[in-house]
Amino acid sequence: MTLQQLKYIIAISSTGSMNKAAEQLYVSQPSLTSSVQELEKEIGIKIFNRSGRGVTLTNDGAEFVQYARQVVGQFDVLSEKYSGKGNVKKKFGVSTQHYSFAVKAFVEMVKEFDTAKYEFAVRETKTAEVISDVATMRSEIGIIYLNDFNRKSITKLLHSNGLEFHTLTKCSPFVYLWKGHPLAKEKKITFEQLADYPCLSFEQGDNSTFYLAEELLSTADYQRTIKANDRATMLNLMIGLDGYTLCSGIICEELNGDDYIAVPFDDESDEVMEIGYITLKNVILSEMAEIYIREIKAYLGID
Repeated sequence: MTLQQLKYIIAISSTGSMNKAAEQLYVSQPSLTSSVQELEKEIGIKIFNRSGRGVTLTNDGAEFVQYARQVVGQFDVLSEKYSGKGNVKKKFGVSTQHYSFAVKAFVEMVKEFDTAKYEFAVRETKTAEVISDVATMRSEIGIIYLNDFNRKSITKLLHSNGLEFHTLTKCSPFVYLWKGHPLAKEKKITFEQLADYPCLSFEQGDNSTFYLAEELLSTADYQRTIKANDRATMLNLMIGLDGYTLCSGIICEELNGDDYIAVPFDDESDEVMEIGYITLKNVILSEMAEIYIREIKAYLGID
């Protein structure tokens, strides 16, 4: 098994085609096919199902590709740290639940690099995809939260994907709404006061569970609920429909604007959000990841 073979497997799984992967890798299709067959014979599993419509991963192949991405990703990090060539194109990705502070930290991190020599990505996405992105090294860092309700399920999911959670901060819940909302001037807001207004939450997909929700009290009996796919839409719904969401209270006016406020949520359950970042276990973080985490801590006021 060679590093080159692992790169071949990743390219084929990404394109779904031997021909497209061969073009991308600048190798002949017969050579690529032969290399894959040799690897399959060596490791004793079938990685791809082949048909006239292309190639798809087998169950064993899907697991193998996950590990292959981790190995290749770590090799790239090692090359960046110790090659000394200084001309390696810098790559970094972060996947996050919908937190403006996570995007703000990403912006500050990018400013430290030559824009002609990097390939960076930030993905605000569903909770399950944050976990999947980090597990497959599509992203090096993921930003999620834990609380008493979801901790056991999320921790089990992280463990099964070879990931670990690193705490950044703990905070009490807030009600996030626009400044023109009828409840905006309240010092605290109770669940009962919110009954006449739509609760806004981020869509997690048809097969999601309450444990993957980004908002607290995901199992509460809301009379009115509206789901959105992105932060901009949610902000528009706050103004247009007097909607609200339950959040950490950590807001970035530079990105979200100053038309919104966070009011403490008056709840007897003493809910606490533990926000943190996830990485692969025992991973060597890239320079970009280290700077990104530093910028998040700086924004959150963490030493």
